[in-house]
Amino acid sequence: MKRFAAALGVCLAVAAPAHANEFITVLTGGTSGVYYPLGVALNGIYSKAISSAKITVQATKASVENLNLLQAGRGEIAFTLGDSLSDAWKGREEAGFKAKLDKLRSVAGIYPNYIQIVAAKDSGIKTLADLKGKRVSVGAPKSGTELNARAIFSAAGMSYNDFAKTEYLPFAESVDLMKNRQLDATLISAGLGVAAVRDLATSQEITVVAVPPDVIQKVGDPAYISETVPAGTYNGQTEAVPTAAVRNFLVTHAGVPEASVYAMTKAMYENLDNLTAAHAAAKQIKLEADAAKAPIPLHPGAEKFYKEKGLLK
Repeated sequence: MKRFAAALGVCLAVAAPAHANEFITVLTGGTSGVYYPLGVALNGIYSKAISSAKITVQATKASVENLNLLQAGRGEIAFTLGDSLSDAWKGREEAGFKAKLDKLRSVAGIYPNYIQIVAAKDSGIKTLADLKGKRVSVGAPKSGTELNARAIFSAAGMSYNDFAKTEYLPFAESVDLMKNRQLDATLISAGLGVAAVRDLATSQEITVVAVPPDVIQKVGDPAYISETVPAGTYNGQTEAVPTAAVRNFLVTHAGVPEASVYAMTKAMYENLDNLTAAHAAAKQIKLEADAAKAPIPLHPGAEKFYKEKGLLK
């Protein structure tokens, strides 16, 4: 009888899904950015794919906060910028990481974040140099956006001291101040067509300021690449504008079960249309070999999925 009970126990243990009674928190960003609507879409996708798990979405200050929360086990999957992810793995304190975040594991390289410097047209700002003496918002303190701002302005031979006023605000708050003529420009790092800029462009004329290739090269970080904001991305933007971009990643931590990460990875790629419906930035998420490449180790659950698809050996 004892042997039967023991055998039954083993069978039940094997049959029980790894994600039974599991909690999965999706760490995103501010509600006016791109991470949040994509996180809400992932919530719906995961809820169907992992029906026994309780899925929640959490608005955050984005990349840096998300990575620190994952390291502390206070979230299971998160969005982050690639340069922030690299800094977290190295433990760069000046980037917001007091020590190496060694529990982080990659799930997928997704879409690029475009560094979009948007100015009120009547401010007269047309180039990076024109920002000197102006009122500029650089993103929430030590957010991925703000780290991008430091890198770009430094590469252009500028610092925050060159501005008449520097504000450290999330996207929506920055746009509100621009509407009220209390700011001249803001730097936003997000997918194309970010809601905050669309909103601003419908209420006043804007200029999308170019970030030239030579400035991007001077950043000295391979995470930064040259991209273009296509004409017509925002109301009144009649010409394509060169800028910098940094790839985004979905990241988890080593303590999340392999079966759960496999299920999340598979479900995302099988429902890319749901993500695209949530935000156009998701059109650039593709199931390809580059998706498995990251500045940190790949989670075994994601690795299993990519191997099944023939993208990894």
